[in-house]
Amino acid sequence: MSSDINERVVEGIDEERERPQRAAGLWRDAIRDLRKRPTVIISLLIILVVLAIGFFPSLFTDVDPKACDISRNKAPAEPGHPFGFSHEGCDYFAQTVYGAGPSVQLSLMVVTGTLIVGGLFGILAGFYGGWVDVLFSRAVDVFNSIPFLLGAILLLTMFRDIQMPFVGARLQAIIPAVITLIIFGWTSTMRLVRASVIEARNLDYVHAARSLGASNARLMFRHILPNAVAPVVSLIPLSIAGMISVEATLSFLGLGVRKPEITWGLMIDDATKWFVNGYPMLLIIPSAFLIATVLAFVLLGDAIRDALDPKLR
Repeated sequence: MSSDINERVVEGIDEERERPQRAAGLWRDAIRDLRKRPTVIISLLIILVVLAIGFFPSLFTDVDPKACDISRNKAPAEPGHPFGFSHEGCDYFAQTVYGAGPSVQLSLMVVTGTLIVGGLFGILAGFYGGWVDVLFSRAVDVFNSIPFLLGAILLLTMFRDIQMPFVGARLQAIIPAVITLIIFGWTSTMRLVRASVIEARNLDYVHAARSLGASNARLMFRHILPNAVAPVVSLIPLSIAGMISVEATLSFLGLGVRKPEITWGLMIDDATKWFVNGYPMLLIIPSAFLIATVLAFVLLGDAIRDALDPKLR
């Protein structure tokens, strides 16, 4: 019996030594595979442009998107104003550029928050099991049983009149939506990480590390967590795409980012009444930017998932 245990420990130690090389090989093969896909290159270019627009809009236009002249409302495109003017006489190109900022920043904040909360809960539930797993799993069931739209309406209505001191106007407008989306968005990350941790915690190299005196924290974050990274990495672009769509939907319903901030969702909401009245471009322009951005993140996420799954090669 003791000899079998010793053999397992030795095998686990050998596997632990080889694991970084296998992980590096997996990522190297995945990157090589991704570089060969035209959809990935195009998606990355679109994403990089959108991120640049979202964080550095002044590089793309020097026009104030909130400087409006009602005498030019719905005026057509002209030199210096390629998208024409909105129904309020605002430069529509400037509004489209600045409208990317809240959407991109909100989605990145939400995805970061859901990865931290869901990832931590998933590691604890998968590693300890027992009542810890039951507690977090039942919490997931409770949150998933709440209709998202109803819960979002309730929370965002509660947050609407709350004033946060020492917070800028931009953050004041998007933080309520960020908190709401994190509250309802962590469950999918938790389930994914939990499943990966349960699969990895009984591997030989984990037993070997435990037999050598590794603490639970070291086992979770040094030995087990790296195995849960691959599925989570593919989830990140898909989550960003989903959050951009959700933000646009909530803003369209008047529940997301609040005016006077400018987002694609708010622009779509303002433009719907003019679509059938002879000004379809007011709706088509922000919708096209929104669709292209979401599609780029979705395609990138699908490609990363396929590249990191050896069964799909």
